[in-house]
Amino acid sequence: MKDKFYQYIQDLQDRITSKLEAVDGKVTFQEDIWKRPEGGGGRTRVIENGHVFEKGGVNISGVHGKLPKSMQTYFKVGDVDFFACGLSLVLHPKNPMVPTVHANWRYFEMYDKQGGIIDSWFGGGQDLTPYYLFEADARHFHQTCKTACDKHNPEFYPKYKARCDEYFYNAHRNEGRGIGGLFFDYCKATETMSMENWYHFVTEVGDSFLEAYVPIVEKRKVLAYTDAQRNWQEIRRGRYVEFNLVHDKGTLFGLKTNGRIESILMSLPPHVQWVYDHQPEAGSEEEKLIEVLKTPKNWI
Repeated sequence: MKDKFYQYIQDLQDRITSKLEAVDGKVTFQEDIWKRPEGGGGRTRVIENGHVFEKGGVNISGVHGKLPKSMQTYFKVGDVDFFACGLSLVLHPKNPMVPTVHANWRYFEMYDKQGGIIDSWFGGGQDLTPYYLFEADARHFHQTCKTACDKHNPEFYPKYKARCDEYFYNAHRNEGRGIGGLFFDYCKATETMSMENWYHFVTEVGDSFLEAYVPIVEKRKVLAYTDAQRNWQEIRRGRYVEFNLVHDKGTLFGLKTNGRIESILMSLPPHVQWVYDHQPEAGSEEEKLIEVLKTPKNWI
């Protein structure tokens, strides 16, 4: 399964970066192949200063070795070995009318001293962080997520949509990071879902990513915007940074397993502001977004 899924994310990385380069039309991804001293490595691809994408990364990694003490405590296990692989992407567009997007699909195994698998699971999801709210975009993104889920289980979309709203939440701000999507983790074999079933579900969601995001980018990248709207985008990006550094489990896992810091912090946008006690104008489009972020909404 680990070889099969690692092959899948390599192919998916190629598909996604090729499409995004075509959408941007100005710059291409810079590739960086790296090795982890303790075992494994990855392929980082970063796009910067494009016509559409100010900064973005589409990274894959496959790492293995002894599970660090801190993660043994986190997973409540003893001295075990692990393998983890996944694709993680974040795209920060230049135009504030185009939303930031994040996605991740991953697979994890743990082994006993004889090399036998003692646990394995899939995780992942995709979520949207707009700076200006276009309800048609929100409905399109969520409908694409639901369509992918419904092919496997009609209960998946409402369940994983709710988990996404719960997970991507800045509790210290009492607001969501964005308008959600899907989030699932610890997807393990059961009587009704084998690991093969989970593989097909996770890859279905992965395959849906470009369909969920690219039409939104194409529609909004041509819209005009003001300096004030760009200013608002940078303030909201600050909340994105706060979530990643304070709450995100993937960032924590990377830092605790001696991950490659450039890849871990690739998700941070290049231009960000923190303005003291910033409040949007009453009745403005900016306030409209904040109101939606306070209470998760059912878009479809």
